[in-house]
Amino acid sequence: MLTTAIFPGRYVQGAHALASLGEEVERFATAALVLIDGFVDGQLHDSVVAGLGALPHRLERFGGECSQNEIDRLVALAKSGEAGAIVGVGGGKTMDTAKAVAHELGCPVVIVPTLASTDAPCSALSVIYTPDGQFERYLVLPRNPDVVLVDTAVIAKAPVRFLVAGIGDALATWFEAESCRVRRAGNMTGRPGTMTAYALARLCYDTLMEYGRLAKTAGEEGVVTPAFEHVVEANTLLSGLGFESGGLAACHAIHNGLTILEETHAYWHGEKVAIGVVAALFLTDQSAERVEEIYDFCLDVGLPVTLAEIGLEGISDERLMQVAEAACAPGETIHHEPHEVKPETVFWALKAADAEGRRRKAFYELL
Repeated sequence: MLTTAIFPGRYVQGAHALASLGEEVERFATAALVLIDGFVDGQLHDSVVAGLGALPHRLERFGGECSQNEIDRLVALAKSGEAGAIVGVGGGKTMDTAKAVAHELGCPVVIVPTLASTDAPCSALSVIYTPDGQFERYLVLPRNPDVVLVDTAVIAKAPVRFLVAGIGDALATWFEAESCRVRRAGNMTGRPGTMTAYALARLCYDTLMEYGRLAKTAGEEGVVTPAFEHVVEANTLLSGLGFESGGLAACHAIHNGLTILEETHAYWHGEKVAIGVVAALFLTDQSAERVEEIYDFCLDVGLPVTLAEIGLEGISDERLMQVAEAACAPGETIHHEPHEVKPETVFWALKAADAEGRRRKAFYELL
């Protein structure tokens, strides 16, 4: 049996890492087109320019949507100059656009995330939307970013909710990779992962359990500590490697099911994944000790453990069953679980997880 793992070419992380941006780009090119989120440009313009140093570059504000129109515009812009590399600075859509532009040009891409809210920076994937923001398609890329550069001093200045959302996304990594390992299910390449990928997924989980609470405290103060560094790496690199090379299963499928309800759209990806995690605890028959560990952790760091916390207070059984049915759609990753999963069992798991979350949250708030 063939196993496959995929990784970014180079991962750089630390406080003030932006100062080395030009050095990292110069490994691949003598000039760059730098795509930067408009809000980030307002906050970090001088730091990005200083980090690029003497490297010839053009700084271009991102148009706001990872659409084919925006990709085409930037490809034409890059061709009109001498951009040997694309640099993407900002959030998920900025990074996805930079990856897609570099793919069409056949040139290297350097990704500079400004949040630790997702594991997307390291992945070989761009999500393409229509110009008005509706999902259009996934663009699966032939390779991962050449460099991912994470400035933790920048990450620390973001609202702590982003860090916590990233923890929610990363929390699913080991549970899903373990299900795929047992089932020998395919990862994002379509093949089973390697022992390295599964071990990194477990390291992601262990890192969150040990340092997650301390990292949140640092994030609340806007400072960089060793615990903060560890969790940013878990959110970004370990979770990215774990989902892409380990595989996805129930947690993200339940997230996808939740997104069919408009009330959840105001909540971050990782917050909804956290609900997928607690539901998966019941769906996959985790031990009482594991259930307690996860609920205690989520309550401590501020991740949702009830449906009300993602906008679904008082949701009817009929609508919750619609979520379960969407989570079990043909081709969904929930079918990577080692045992058969049906909408009814997902519905039961969501109900049980919500009830347990309400019980524990009420007790927690009395302390």
